[in-house]
Amino acid sequence: MFLNPVVETKDIKLSWNGYKILENINMRINTGDMIGIVGPNGAGKTTLLRIILGLLRPTSGEIFIFGRSPKKLGKLRGKIGYMPQRPFFNRRFPLSVSDVVAMGGLTPGFLGKPFSGIRREKIRRSLKKVDLLPLEKRPFAELSGGQQQRAFLARALCKEPLLLFLDEPNTGLDLPTQHRFYSLLEELQKNQGVTIVVVSHDLAMISRFADRLICINRTMHVHGPPPEVLNSPHLEKAYRCEVDIFYRREGG
Repeated sequence: MFLNPVVETKDIKLSWNGYKILENINMRINTGDMIGIVGPNGAGKTTLLRIILGLLRPTSGEIFIFGRSPKKLGKLRGKIGYMPQRPFFNRRFPLSVSDVVAMGGLTPGFLGKPFSGIRREKIRRSLKKVDLLPLEKRPFAELSGGQQQRAFLARALCKEPLLLFLDEPNTGLDLPTQHRFYSLLEELQKNQGVTIVVVSHDLAMISRFADRLICINRTMHVHGPPPEVLNSPHLEKAYRCEVDIFYRREGG
C-alpha cells in the first residue's frame, strides 16, 4: 500500500503560443478514491490527464505519482492502467477479443514473442472481471459498443493496476450501458482497492459514483464531494452557463 496522496499536482501550468491552456492546477488523489475530473468541452481535462501520465510536459509545476515524478516511476509504471478515449477501430482487422486485451500487457521486451501461460491467465482474469470471458475468441468487431468498452477496460486491467485512468469511457453508450460500466468501476474500487480517475463531461452520471469531483475549465474552479460541487456557485462559473437543466433532469 502506498502512502497518500497517490497522485499530486502542484501549480500545473501549460501554455501554447502564448495561450494559457491550464494554470494553477493543484490536486491530491488518495488511495482507493474514485475521482471525477469534470468540466465543459475544451476545458483541458484530457490535457491534464496526459500531463499527469507524463505524456505531455507542463510549462511549469510538479506532478507526483506514488510519490515520484512520472519520468522516474520505473517498474511502478506497470501499476498504472490507462483507457484513452474510445479509439478508432478498423472493423476489417481480424482481432479477437483476447487479442485486444492482450495488447494491454505488452511491453517492448515481449513484442514478437508468444504469450506465456502466466500472461494468458492474466488475459483471462481481466476478461472475467468485465464479464467477457465467454466471448474471448469472438472477433472484436462483432461486439456491441458497451462490450467493446468493457474489452478496452479489460485491456487496461491486464497490467493489474493499482491506479487506473479513464478518459471519457462512456462516450457513445446509452444510459443503461453507462450505468453498468460505472458499476463495474465501482466494484474494482471497492473490492480490489483500485484508485480510479475518470475524465468526464457527464456530471449526472459521474456524480452518482465518484467520491469527489474536480471541476476545471483552464483552472480549477471547485473540488469536493459531488453534492458540495453540484451546489457550488463556482460550478456555474466553470461551465459559463446555467446548470438548472442538470437539476431538472435529476429531479433535484
